[in-house]
Amino acid sequence: MPEAVADARLLAAAPQARAALLEITPADTIGEPLGHITEGEHVVSLLFDCTMPGYPGWRWTVGLARVDEDSEPSVLEVELTPGEDALTAPEWVPWSDRLSDYRTAQELAAAVAAAETLDVDYGSDDDDDDDDDDESDDDDESDYDDDEDRGEDVLDGIDFGEHLAAADLHPGEAGEAEAEPDDGAPEPPAESGRG
Repeated sequence: MPEAVADARLLAAAPQARAALLEITPADTIGEPLGHITEGEHVVSLLFDCTMPGYPGWRWTVGLARVDEDSEPSVLEVELTPGEDALTAPEWVPWSDRLSDYRTAQELAAAVAAAETLDVDYGSDDDDDDDDDDESDDDDESDYDDDEDRGEDVLDGIDFGEHLAAADLHPGEAGEAEAEPDDGAPEPPAESGRG
């Protein structure tokens, strides 16, 4: 089927197309003509650059048509459409597909977390060896604490517990030891008698 030839009367109706755009957008948002698209016999879309901030690569599109060779052009529709370089939203994905992707991602994350947990468990043997070394150090330290744990007071090699026990077994000796005078201490003066 041969490609439709653009209707010359419709191509010449650019002022009519611009007037239709002014009904929906300010004049400063309508740029220069960018060309046309032949939609069919006596149907053409005229393209104008869109100068609105935030819409680079977009264009105003005005659909024009004629019923026959003798009729005047009419505006079919006016819209803002993206060009080839326009920034557009990603293609719409049905909710069921997005939910399926989400569940798959969650299952994958759970599997990765489980695998990491297993790796930590298998790698803990080295940590156990370190713990054994720490325990042996604790045992060495506990040897020094045994005397205190048994309640013995050991100071400079003197076992006070033994001496106290000996004093209990021989109370007289302990008393005598206490009664011995100190050679270096002066004796108290004798009381003089009254006559």
